[in-house]
Amino acid sequence: MASVTMRNIRKVYDNTVEVIKGVDLEVQDGEFMVFVGPSGCGKSTMMRMIAGLEDITDGELLIGDRVANDLPPVDRGVAMVFQSYALYPHMTVAENMGFGLKLAGSSKAEIAEIVGKAAEILHITNLLDRRPKALSGGQRQRVAIGRAIVRKPGVFLFDEPLSNLDANLRVQMRVELTKLHKELGSTMIYVTHDQTEAMTMGDRIAVFNRGIVEQVGPPMELYHNPVNTFVAEFLGSPKMNLLPIKWTRNGDEACIEVGGCTIPWNGNGHGPLGSVSDDLLLGVRPEHFDVFDSGDTNGSIAAKVEVAERLGDIVLLYLKVPGIEQTLAVKVPEEGHLWQRGATVTLRPRDKTAMLFTKAGPRVS
Repeated sequence: MASVTMRNIRKVYDNTVEVIKGVDLEVQDGEFMVFVGPSGCGKSTMMRMIAGLEDITDGELLIGDRVANDLPPVDRGVAMVFQSYALYPHMTVAENMGFGLKLAGSSKAEIAEIVGKAAEILHITNLLDRRPKALSGGQRQRVAIGRAIVRKPGVFLFDEPLSNLDANLRVQMRVELTKLHKELGSTMIYVTHDQTEAMTMGDRIAVFNRGIVEQVGPPMELYHNPVNTFVAEFLGSPKMNLLPIKWTRNGDEACIEVGGCTIPWNGNGHGPLGSVSDDLLLGVRPEHFDVFDSGDTNGSIAAKVEVAERLGDIVLLYLKVPGIEQTLAVKVPEEGHLWQRGATVTLRPRDKTAMLFTKAGPRVS
């Protein structure tokens, strides 16, 4: 096992295109770290620099206590699992898993023992004599992971390894990879654009955006305390609702005006009243609204149902609020309520969970 430390890492292509813009990040020994972000944000490039498949333009990379900037990939003590399984079709599962050991000069008996132990961990012992064409997608991914395990690396690198699997297999493999990390206790860095994978698998998440890391922390810490609108919207499905507001007062009571309605504000601070009151957004997760029948309008936002998606235990409502361009997403319990398109409801954000952001992005309170 080994830690991975990135100190002001930069990557520039053709002396003009800066893809990684000074990343400082430490992955602790034995940690499961997830790099998450949209396509083109730099997360895979960062991983490829850790693996030694991309040169580092500037900064310092440490794997364990060794500076790894100029180390060839084979000497870094890392193993990488790609989105593509890249198995040799003419070899059996056992031969695919043991091929790297064979090249390293290990004996047949040693290879058989190491491959056998890895196969037990991954529950593929019964597949060792098969060739890749006789395996399912999930089984092939296990073989690719097994090929990495037998090398006993200090760091495992996973570059979107579940992207080629169907929905059910992705859920199954998420569980298997999490269990594998607990069993091996190895340092793992996992790249994905899927925020569900990030939230369910990682000890910590690093949210990438346009070559920088916006925020790092445990999944639920980032979910409940995002530092800016990018993190707030990226983590969560559906994404957080961001509503333009204005500040006002009702005597000594701070209130917000949103969607033509005035709502008392008793949240965590009332923001810079007056000075930038037209430059604020109210952030509310879909599950943090109270929804009432249309008759209850006191201190609430009037909205019209555009779409109601029934997901079994919950209903996901997409609502239109007069004066607000975006469609609001709201989660409500099923409880037999027949939400109809065109129905009018009223909403009240729970002020203890609502957040304030500037329109430029940073969180206010």
